[in-house]
Amino acid sequence: MPIQTSFARHLRSIQSDSEKLLWSRLRSRRLAGWKFKRQVPFAQYVADFVCADGKLVVELDGASHTWPEADVHDFNRTEIIKAFGYQVIRFWNDEVMRNTDGVCETILAELEHRR
Repeated sequence: MPIQTSFARHLRSIQSDSEKLLWSRLRSRRLAGWKFKRQVPFAQYVADFVCADGKLVVELDGASHTWPEADVHDFNRTEIIKAFGYQVIRFWNDEVMRNTDGVCETILAELEHRR
C-alpha cells in the first residue's frame, strides 16, 4: 500500500473536532447532493475534503498553520493540488466550529460556480 494511502487512513482515524463536524455535513451527499471524500492523497499531500465532480478541495487549517513557514507550505500544497485541476478553499477550524452553516454555504456557492 502506498505510504500516502496509509497516512490518509491514519488521518481519518484521528480527525479534529472541526473535521468531524464538517464531515457530518458533507458526507453521504448531504450538501445539495455533492459527493465528498475525506483525506484524499494528492502527490505528497493529503487533502482534507475533496469533491471530484466539482473539482474542489476544502482544507481546514488549525494551529499548525500558524508557524512561520506554514504560508510557503500551504502555497506549495495548493499549487500541487491545482495542477490536478482542483480549486482549493480554506477555512480555519474555529470558523467551522462557530459558523458551520456559513462554511457550508461558501462551499456550496463555490461548487455551483464551478458547475
